[in-house]
Order: sequence, then C-alpha cells, then structure tokens
Amino acid sequence: MFLSVFDMFKIGIGPSSSHTMGPMVAAARFLDTLRAAPFSAHGLKGSLHGSLAFTGVGHATDRATILGLAGFTPEGYVASEADAAMARISAEKRVTPDGLGALAFDPATDLRFDYDHALPGHANGMMLQAVDAQGDVILSETYYSVGGGFVLTEAELAAGDDVDQGPKVPFPFRSAAEMLEMAATSGLSISEMKRRNELSRRPAAHLDEGLARIWEVMNGCLSRGLGRDGILPGGLKVKRRAKAIHDALREEYGRNLTAPHVINDWMSCYAMAVNEENAAMGQVVTAPTNGAAGVVPAVIRYWLDFVPGAMSTQVPEFLLTAAAIGGLVKYNASISGAEAGCQAEVGSAAAMAAAGLCAVMDGTPAQIENAAEIALEHHLGMTCDPVRGLVQVPCIERNGLGAIKAVSAASLALRGDGTHLVPLDACIETMRQTGRDMHAHYKETSLGGLAVNIPNC
Repeated sequence: MFLSVFDMFKIGIGPSSSHTMGPMVAAARFLDTLRAAPFSAHGLKGSLHGSLAFTGVGHATDRATILGLAGFTPEGYVASEADAAMARISAEKRVTPDGLGALAFDPATDLRFDYDHALPGHANGMMLQAVDAQGDVILSETYYSVGGGFVLTEAELAAGDDVDQGPKVPFPFRSAAEMLEMAATSGLSISEMKRRNELSRRPAAHLDEGLARIWEVMNGCLSRGLGRDGILPGGLKVKRRAKAIHDALREEYGRNLTAPHVINDWMSCYAMAVNEENAAMGQVVTAPTNGAAGVVPAVIRYWLDFVPGAMSTQVPEFLLTAAAIGGLVKYNASISGAEAGCQAEVGSAAAMAAAGLCAVMDGTPAQIENAAEIALEHHLGMTCDPVRGLVQVPCIERNGLGAIKAVSAASLALRGDGTHLVPLDACIETMRQTGRDMHAHYKETSLGGLAVNIPNC
C-alpha cells in the first residue's frame, strides 16, 4: 500500500476537497476523455447525486463542475478569472475548453441536482455526458469523489483502482502493526520509511521542493486568515473571528497573569484562520481534506511558535509522518465525511497532526502510533452535519478543537513508552464500522444534527 504525501496534501481551493475540488477534477478528466474520443460533441450535460446534490450549493459544487468543464483545475485556479468565466458562461450558455471548441452548456438547465437517485458506488456521485446536435448522448461517464480530492470513475472504483498500482516501494506497510514491525526491523523512523517510499517514485529534489511548497501554501493560508475579517459568503452571516482573537492574543502575549489555558486559543485561532480562508474559497491544502485543513498547519505553527527547540527544517519530517498515518486511515477506512462522518475528516486530521508533532518531538514509532490512536479514538462517532451545507458551522471551530486534541494526544503519548491497550489499527477499523452504521442524515447531507436544529437556516 502506498499513498504519496502529495496525495494526502493537495494544493487546491475551498470550500471542500470532495465537493469542490473533486467535481472540478472529474470535469477535467471528462474533457480529456472527450478529447480522445473519435467523434465531436455539440454540448455537455451533468447531474449531481447523493451528498453532492444535498450540500452542493453550500459547497459550490455546481460552480466547481461548471468551471471544470470550462477547463479550470484546482491547481491553476485564479478567482478573478473564474468569476469572469462564470459570468461569460451564464451569458453565452456555452463553455470553450481547450482543444474542444465551443460546447453548448446552459448552467441553469444542463447541470441538475438529482436528490432522488443516489449512485451505488459512493455518497459523492456525479454523471457527465456529451451530446450531439440532436441531444443524443454520445459519451457518458460516472465519477465518484471519494474524499480528499480523490476521484474515481465507476469502472475504477469497481476494479479497486483506489489502491496503488505502481512499482513496489521499500516499506509497503498496510497497517500500523506492519509499520511498527518494519520500523523495528529497519531501525528507521516512520518519516524515514515514508521518505524512502517517496524516493522510489521521484527524485529527492522534487520531494524536497514539493514538501516545502506544501508548507508554504499551508502557512500562507493561515497567515492570510489571521489578517482578514468580515463576513463569510453563503448567507449564514458567519463572522471571521481568527483575526480578532489573534490580535487580542498578541496584545496579551508576555503578560505574567495570562492563564496557561490561553495556549488553546492560539491553536484554535490558527486552525480557524485556515478554515475561514477555506470557507471563503481561498487557496488551501487538503490535510487530508479541505473541511479538516486547519488542524495540521495549526499544530505545526503552534510547535514552531511556542515549543522550545522547534526548527522549520523539521517540517518535512512532520508532514511525512502525518501522511503515513493519513494513508493508513484512507486505505483501511475513509477520509470522506460523506462516507463516514466528520470522524473521518477532523478525526483523521487530528491523528495525523498528533503523529507529526510526536515525531518532531523525538517520539519513538510506538509513541507516534499511540499519539495517532489517542487523537482518532476521541473523535469516534463525530457526525458531519454542516449547517446549510456550508463548511462553516460547526466545521471552523471543530478544526480548532481538533488541533487542541492533537497536541494533547501527542503530549500524553510522549509521557508513556508507547504501550497502550487500543491499537491504532483497531481504532481505524472502529471508525470504519461506525461510519458504515451511521445514518445518512449525519454524513454530509445536512439532513440531520445541527443542520436542522439551527433556527432560520
């Protein structure tokens, strides 16, 4: 089993990796398929199903799909260009992707929210079609956005193509138990094993540049969030709070009478800054998803800003360790809120962050595994119930609490010797089972929980 660090940490746009980035990626893939087809299309159509339909408006799924069909990608997204393109498409009722010419597409009628027909493969399903001048379908494909920006066609999902098909890596651990056994046998840390796996697929310079870029974008997103106030888009009139909290904390910093628990406010405002940027459709890094994007960078910033001896040169070690844990969760359970609730998003992120922090604070592989388990265990059962389908309430604050839990988990693990009762593998399997049994109303459909109990929403 191998999932690259660049699969777990993808640079993209808010507000959702599965509901915004995924559909945009799916649309881009469909255009590539159409370019390779032996016939010419006249127009395009699409439909959104399951969670993509129920919370699609709040997650800008329709906008992302339309822009994807126009040739936009998450990596190359520029907000001003996207706004101009949306206005042009609405007026002209066509898209003009490179290599395909003008294709008829009316956003008001050619992209449907289908609330009645869920697709069988995953809760996040969508269908895209190309039609001829008579309106007959000449090409059709079903895509599933399976979390964290990962996208599979119906055939790929059925064939198990979400499992790595590349050449064998030096340390192909598929479970935490295998990871610990390989670490003991090799004498290497988790991050060193993960690095060697990555180097079997790409040059060292590319790996190092990519890791530096991930942290640059994460930290840039966090810093932008700390500098902006105002009202978030979407209609809930949620105020940005990270800047005001951060300003107050900076004013208080250094006072002898500051209570120790105020450190939690620093972690919270760091995480909230990221998720406020995500909610405003800014540039963000999946960690492992957009909805949970604030936890990992908040813990890294906390460590760099407040922990004696912390050095930015260790950030790659943090990211590689976190990615190793995130890969285990995705491979053996899920990182999709639509599939397993928020335990799969913020819970996974907290486990990743706890493991990364434990690693850079000289934790052993056993302590790192323990830290990840503690963080994930205490998110088990957490539902995904975004109010009005927006990644704002409870998502923004939830990232702050996820960061606090991650730091607490790492600290507890470092106080022990790594031995503990519940293995990380058992915790991941429990999360999978809990997600399977969780009612669909609590899995990113906004049909239950806070989403239906907040007045006037």
